Amino acid sequence: MTTTSNSISDQQFSAPPESQNTSPGIYLDHPKIRVGMVGLGMIFRETYEPLLNELEKDHLYIPQKESSVQVTLSSALTLGHSKAKLILEERTKQGLSPFQHFTLSENQLGLFLDSGIDVVCVASPDDRHYEIAKQAILKKKHVLIEKPSVLSLYQLNELVRLGKENQILVKVVYHKLFDPDHQKLRSLYQKGILRHVNEGYCTLLEPISISTGQFSEWIKGRNPATYVAIHYIKLIDFSFAQNWRLHRIRAIGQRGIIDSPVGNTFDSVQLGITYIYNDDQREANFNIHTGWVLPNQFMGHVEQEVQFRFDNGVWNAHQRKRGVELFVEQLGKNSKIDFKRDINLSIPHNIPSQSEKSTIQEIEIPKITPNHHYNSTSIAPWNEPITKGYGLDAIRRFFQEVSYVEFGGEASKRFDRWQQTKALVHNDLEADRNSVAVLMSLEHILNEQTRGRPEAWVEVKTDQNAECTELVLHSWGLKDKIIYAFPTEANQ
Repeated sequence: MTTTSNSISDQQFSAPPESQNTSPGIYLDHPKIRVGMVGLGMIFRETYEPLLNELEKDHLYIPQKESSVQVTLSSALTLGHSKAKLILEERTKQGLSPFQHFTLSENQLGLFLDSGIDVVCVASPDDRHYEIAKQAILKKKHVLIEKPSVLSLYQLNELVRLGKENQILVKVVYHKLFDPDHQKLRSLYQKGILRHVNEGYCTLLEPISISTGQFSEWIKGRNPATYVAIHYIKLIDFSFAQNWRLHRIRAIGQRGIIDSPVGNTFDSVQLGITYIYNDDQREANFNIHTGWVLPNQFMGHVEQEVQFRFDNGVWNAHQRKRGVELFVEQLGKNSKIDFKRDINLSIPHNIPSQSEKSTIQEIEIPKITPNHHYNSTSIAPWNEPITKGYGLDAIRRFFQEVSYVEFGGEASKRFDRWQQTKALVHNDLEADRNSVAVLMSLEHILNEQTRGRPEAWVEVKTDQNAECTELVLHSWGLKDKIIYAFPTEANQ
């Protein structure tokens, strides 16, 4: 699918000259965005919480109004009470405002949505995303959903339809698009410095403590690809989107560590995605390996690596070593590319020597390869603690977009601002169609494997605009099965 962004410029969301935010004392009359948070687990703790704490105190700047917006955590919805109680106690000690708390176990979704909130941020297990988001949209709340947004194209179609009817934003958190390395990769491709991606390999592997710990309540019957491969599914679809279309999905998985070797809970998955270029009919193949059963003594919190190969170059990036290697073939004397400007890559941090690694493993000190680019709390040069990173940037951007729609100009122009903001393809739900098509196909393929029919695959049929219109499951010895057909008058 070809995706382009023809809407809001970065300048419209620019910060004041010396700060991302501005002091609340500068503007006495400022609007508020009251946030309703669904889920108070790891993702909330690592990204939403530090950002919301910051924005309650320092506010969010709106350049169009030369004013600020206070963003506050107003309500929370969780399964039980324990996490909320702990966080409320911490907020009291930090001098932050309390929030109202509601539980799913007591069927309080309706009360939560009616508690005076303006936006809903959904950071619950992915099989709960759809219904919560749907009810929030019907209440005319702007919605931000953690990846994966939903698990089927039918769900996506319904949320997109309701979002348009109610003229609210429905956005998805894809924080890896904000990673400076990935932004550089996309920039090089969009500028034509790297040309015609042919194939790629991505890996994202987590220790078994993740799957048996914080994911244990919902991991039964699930697979790691749906939860973490989506990072790279979206990265590929967004970064290299030009004259191509989604063509084929295949997958195979392993079982037996977390649960039964013949059950439906997967330890690791190898996902394959094929795109086909519209002009020369060449294929581009991508393999994404995911798992959550690495030994706990593994040196990193997570193992992430990508390699993409182009007609004229190779890109290698390793998150744990935080380094990038890039080769670009000589482009000739007439090239207008400034290599010093356009290819200015980050230098890897120092990597421990082999002897240092041995010592570290023996004494079992904490992991030494955190991703400080994702989220990191540090002491700023002016001696205040700050938390920064691209994990927070993706969420901050959503609040900026909501502020622009609701407070960025005259009320009579709100519809125009909403349309502009909805057209941003990096996070709008409607632009998530290819990613959800891959996940929907993956779930069906792995389901075939649990039934003794491994190596099924899904064919993607598209229209003239490269939009997915049909997903066809091919499984050995069985009749082809249509698992998705775009709603038309004929099949509704």
